[in-house]
Amino acid sequence: MIPLRSQKKKKNTMLRIYDFKCSNDHTHEQFVSTAIEEADCPECGEKAKRIISGGNFTLDALSGDYPGATMKWAREHEKAAKINN
Repeated sequence: MIPLRSQKKKKNTMLRIYDFKCSNDHTHEQFVSTAIEEADCPECGEKAKRIISGGNFTLDALSGDYPGATMKWAREHEKAAKINN
């Protein structure tokens, strides 16, 4: 079976949020297609290139995933318990 033109797979047009930075060091976020590498800077109008941004996550000190904070929390609470007794 030969696919009709309307049945051909479309390119990935999913929008994602990316950070962009222009030559004047202005940064902004924008929802764009994954294929977009440049966007216009909303402050100065210069071309802004897509940059790698930091992740958005938090380490929960009590979960055990971040042992240093968990141990600090345990020491502080042991110390407070000794003072209160």
